[in-house]
Amino acid sequence: MALTYRTAGESHGPALISLVEGLPAGLAIDVGFIDGELRRRQGGYGRGGRQRIESDAVTFLSGVRLGKTIGSPIAMQIPNRDSRLDDLERTPPVHRPRPGHADLAGSVKWLTTDCRETLERASARETAARVAAGAVARCLLREVGIECFGFVRAVLDVRCATDVTASSWHALREARDASEVYCPDSAASAAMIERIHRIKTEHDTAGGLVECHVFGCPIGLGSCMTWDGRLDGRIGGAVMGIQAFKSVEIGLGRESAFRPGSQVHDPISFDPSRRGERDLGFTRSSNNAGGLEGGMTNGMPVVVTGAMKPIATLGKGMPSVDLNTKEATGSQYERSDVSAIAAASVVLENVVAFEIARALLEKFPADTMIELRASLDSFLTLAGNLPLDGR
Repeated sequence: MALTYRTAGESHGPALISLVEGLPAGLAIDVGFIDGELRRRQGGYGRGGRQRIESDAVTFLSGVRLGKTIGSPIAMQIPNRDSRLDDLERTPPVHRPRPGHADLAGSVKWLTTDCRETLERASARETAARVAAGAVARCLLREVGIECFGFVRAVLDVRCATDVTASSWHALREARDASEVYCPDSAASAAMIERIHRIKTEHDTAGGLVECHVFGCPIGLGSCMTWDGRLDGRIGGAVMGIQAFKSVEIGLGRESAFRPGSQVHDPISFDPSRRGERDLGFTRSSNNAGGLEGGMTNGMPVVVTGAMKPIATLGKGMPSVDLNTKEATGSQYERSDVSAIAAASVVLENVVAFEIARALLEKFPADTMIELRASLDSFLTLAGNLPLDGR
């Protein structure tokens, strides 16, 4: 069975649900880690009042016994304390759509002038369920030596220039966790906070860039045989599926269009002393490809950058139309954040992790963790001894 997940729930409904299918039996579930990722998603400078109401934690409804997966579908619930979907006084109809949100398109699609039902599902509150799914998948990845590190690269025109490497990311994670905007550079972090504060005083909103690095992937996850088997395309689709994300780049990304090939492609060399590592000894002096070539992992860290647009709910509003009267008016205000860029880095980290885990289980399908580890070890042994007899 392929590894998949689905989510259900509305922003102000009773709860969010995350359903994960396809995990092997015998995987130890680190609930503390999962809840920690949910808390990180709630944090960050620029968040709104909703985060002071909610206290996200996951409850497992199925698929786990005595702390380990049993091979059946995993259902997780994240309760909403601010549950008031049917209270018309506290969650009234919305007839003045916000530019940049799903309000107008959803209202027309479902033949109503009330944007409420669209915005409740389109809300980024849903990403809590996606973070839960990704964090479960990361329990699997960590068991086989694959780790993910996400952070905020830029807020508006303030950019972090930190270089992330396999030897530096652990220290950078500590620095990131000490930052209110989840940026590992203290000077850039302070500048980002000041920038968000200034935007808040202008009753405006701020977006930015978030980045994820995945370490420890074996060579060959993904495939070049079918268009939908390409791992870069699948990661790209997962990232673009995050609310408010408008672009995604792998490695050098769009910059590769403005350089000659000799300044884009990563030279290959071989280091016999690294033959037992995940890269099997194949090393690169650069990683412009972002760890993916031909839709497959190439032994270098996978590097993904996503661009989040500013949040659509502005304190000062924007020109809009009343859907009932069709008269010009200002957009309706919904309690919101000034910037959710820190939270976006957590969501990016976890949706990328899920796609890596999905590709891992396609390459090494297994009913149990014992079989998964044996299959991965066998592959690494075979690949490390190429050429093989008769091939």
